Amino acid sequence: MKKYKVTVNNVSYEVELETISTSYSTTIPAAAPIPAAAAPAGGEQVSAPMPGTILAVNVAQGQAVKKGDVLMILEAMKMENEIMCPCDGTVVSVNTSKGAAVESGTLLCVIQ
Repeated sequence: MKKYKVTVNNVSYEVELETISTSYSTTIPAAAPIPAAAAPAGGEQVSAPMPGTILAVNVAQGQAVKKGDVLMILEAMKMENEIMCPCDGTVVSVNTSKGAAVESGTLLCVIQ
């Protein structure tokens, strides 16, 4: 046991900490990285601007879209963020689904 003196709001406390040894391993194996989906050449890639959860996917592969259309809704920090279409075109691929957790920069879809 080790004794420490801790002061909180000008009040001193004497604290004893017990060292506990464990017989099990505390290392956690790293998860295998998920390979990034290949984007079709020549398309406009739409990526997640921040980490969050996809609440809705409003487009499907082959759908015609216009600049400013809402492609997806991304929830981040309890806020719903609309992912807008950057250009007119056709959705070549949708690389995520409703409920998916995405990181910043994750490819969401490709517009051509």
